[in-house]
Amino acid sequence: MAREELIRLTGNGNGECGEDDCPNVYLTKQGTFVVQGDVSDAFKPPTGEGLVEIPESVLREAVRALGW
Repeated sequence: MAREELIRLTGNGNGECGEDDCPNVYLTKQGTFVVQGDVSDAFKPPTGEGLVEIPESVLREAVRALGW
């Protein structure tokens, strides 16, 4: 899936991760979420899964964007 296919719910293009423009929350056409952020090592996730850390403010912004 290309980034262009996602709906960005957060960020204004001036993210906190340099040119990778993160952290951010995106919405897919299927109604699922893609989260971009700093990789976390809080615990080892199952094979095929990953952990990222994003600030609370980014989640709040995503919720506002969805009108929840």
